[in-house]
Amino acid sequence: MCGIAGLIDKTVFASEVERTCRRMTDAISHRGPDDSGIWGGSNDGVSLGHRRLSIIDLSPLGHQPMLSSCQRYVVVYNGEIYNYQILRRELEAAGRKFRGQSDTEVILEGAAVWGITGMVQKLCGMFAIALWDREARSLTLVRDRLGIKPLYWGHIGKRFVFGSELKAIKAAGTLEVDDSVFNDYLCWGYVPAPRSIYKSIHKLMPGQILNVRSDGSISEELYWSASDVAREGTIRRTAVSDQVATDHLEGLLKDVIAQHMLADVPLGAFLSGGIDSSLVAALMQKQSGQKIKTFTVGFEAAGFNEAGHAKAVAVHLGTEHTEMMVTAQQALDVIPHLQHWYDEPFADSSQIPTLLVSAMTRQHVTVALSGDGGDELFAGYERYQRTLALKKALLLPQPLRKFVCAIIGILPHDRLRKLCHLLSQSQSADDIFLHLVQLWPELGCSYDWPDFGNLLDKMQLTDLTTYLPDDILTKVDRASMAVALEARVPLLDHRVVEFAWSLPQHMKLRNGTSKWLLREVLYRYVPRELIDRPKQGFAVPLASWLRGPLKDWAEDLLQEDKLTGLDAAPILRKWAEHKSGRRNWPHQLWAVLMLQAWRTTAS
Repeated sequence: MCGIAGLIDKTVFASEVERTCRRMTDAISHRGPDDSGIWGGSNDGVSLGHRRLSIIDLSPLGHQPMLSSCQRYVVVYNGEIYNYQILRRELEAAGRKFRGQSDTEVILEGAAVWGITGMVQKLCGMFAIALWDREARSLTLVRDRLGIKPLYWGHIGKRFVFGSELKAIKAAGTLEVDDSVFNDYLCWGYVPAPRSIYKSIHKLMPGQILNVRSDGSISEELYWSASDVAREGTIRRTAVSDQVATDHLEGLLKDVIAQHMLADVPLGAFLSGGIDSSLVAALMQKQSGQKIKTFTVGFEAAGFNEAGHAKAVAVHLGTEHTEMMVTAQQALDVIPHLQHWYDEPFADSSQIPTLLVSAMTRQHVTVALSGDGGDELFAGYERYQRTLALKKALLLPQPLRKFVCAIIGILPHDRLRKLCHLLSQSQSADDIFLHLVQLWPELGCSYDWPDFGNLLDKMQLTDLTTYLPDDILTKVDRASMAVALEARVPLLDHRVVEFAWSLPQHMKLRNGTSKWLLREVLYRYVPRELIDRPKQGFAVPLASWLRGPLKDWAEDLLQEDKLTGLDAAPILRKWAEHKSGRRNWPHQLWAVLMLQAWRTTAS
């Protein structure tokens, strides 16, 4: 895992281009503390920079930027290619020569033999790649299929720039805030791709290749599309027995996780005690010749501590387990640093425990596997079942729904009141789901729904292509790389994604049980009684914090004169309701607070 950055600028001397590139890589030195390098093509105004976190081939032969054996291609790359040994053998058979043992060389030699698109389509892994073609004098940027690794690109004046994080881009010149994205951010809790918080700076989309030619023209192509995979998968769905499906998924995950365990440094796993992380840890331990290392954090606050569940699973599996009990003060101490690590407004409060567990884990290992992706692929989110259930209530005439909800609205049960409000406002099941996933649906942010499949298909694909890359994977990448920890997500190997979409829906959601097939595989390794419990998530006691230790901080940021460019009235109303305890609006208010805190640091 590493950090990459670079630029093309023909308006200044080559020495200035390289100095700028070095500033860009220095800004993301936390992503790669082990080594750094700069390459420049003086006649083309191009410079590529790299910060290295050594994982595979720790020798100097893994140094980047790296040139292909034919000297045509130069690459800087962030990520891991899990099938690189297989591809290396193919390339050696084709006559390519290798100097070291790194997966980086496979990218270079593969581009020379198969072409860039052909090479990328063969890769199994997570990656953000910048490849300079010295012959064609063009730059190609590539992002992995699911968006596990980040890559930003854009223009600062006539200068083309790219980088793993926005802080690298900011080191190349002055950026202008795009306040037109504020509403989208408040709706979703993140700035939706391909936009960023800055004008003229974009997120490369998952599965996308971008090519910048010598004349400055830009072309884009998709080499893999989650939407296409989902559509094709639903077409291929056929009846399959429970036994066959369970056996196939178990075998596939064992192979994928075995590849994800390849490293020349210490390796472990995040373990919450939930289905996804427990399955990853179980299959790691099954294939390890020694005890694997597992890690979890828990909060002292009641109702927010899963450490006991994680420990029980770890004891059963026989892992070497480390847990950290986090005090409220330790968690609160993280908050002032959030804007630095996330670069743009980001409202997933589980960023706090993710930063804490990453820092604790990094004291023991350099690589950690996580269970992210299981909810999106195997229908694990509670909002899926809630939407399907509430869809039936839409059969009632809206006036009747509003009447019933008006009566219920006087009751003290906060969750019930919210559900009734949702029903009274919704015209369709699509509306219900958007109200459940959007923090401020009253802002009216639109969404283009997939045009295929049933409601559950559409909800899963929506999360897979938006919430997963823009929220979950962003959260994990920034938190882990803040401490130079490589986080790997085996459930998001594209082979698992493609298999999951080919499954009938009852293999995912059956009789009210979510992630049915994942559970069936896990039950072969962990007793049901250690797993079957309500989903808790990686949450923090945000509601009570905002009424307690964070109240003064929030009060200051939510002053009406500071809410410039925002509709202050609903924000202040929710804040007053929350402070009084009449209603709970922690996530909605957190989104505003993270925007306000970011604006304070960005000004």
